[in-house]
Amino acid sequence: MREPFQVGLKLAATLHFLATENSYPSLQYSFRIEASTISKFISKVCKAIIVVYKDEVLHCPKTGEEWKEAAARFSSRWNYHNCVGAVDDKLIAMKKLPNAGFCYYNYKGFHSVVLMAMVDANYKFLYVDARAEGGASDGGTWSNCSLHDAVEEYRAEVPQPEPLPNDDQPVPYHFVGDDAFALRTSMI
Repeated sequence: MREPFQVGLKLAATLHFLATENSYPSLQYSFRIEASTISKFISKVCKAIIVVYKDEVLHCPKTGEEWKEAAARFSSRWNYHNCVGAVDDKLIAMKKLPNAGFCYYNYKGFHSVVLMAMVDANYKFLYVDARAEGGASDGGTWSNCSLHDAVEEYRAEVPQPEPLPNDDQPVPYHFVGDDAFALRTSMI
């Protein structure tokens, strides 16, 4: 029986795959590991990364005080007040699923899923959702993610509006996104 591949080699191959989106055959030549073997361990390494780093890396605010701390970081770093997070999405390429039709086919001409994410003022991920089909719009993806539902149903405990510095009119706490997101009280 052969020796198993070292954990560091599996991690390096996985990170290279995630960063470059190279194919398994391409990685095979870079890391001298058979493509079929790479295909077996990449998902396992990704799951291990999630298990180990999830709580440290992804911490979505759940209380009014945590949302206010996120807003304070936007205030101090960007001089932009009452903002609790910046949202956007990214198309993640994938192979066409059997019988999927055009559900995962996006406007850029390839099959994908949509990664919806929210970051804080320091670009740290606070929330990630990767369930939307590639053909979904930014606004549609936001409307169907669990964070949006929690905010709209008042389960997220986003604080009540407060005045901006040197003002007396209350302004709602809100998210920022690009022009693909509909303008709302909770989204600018």
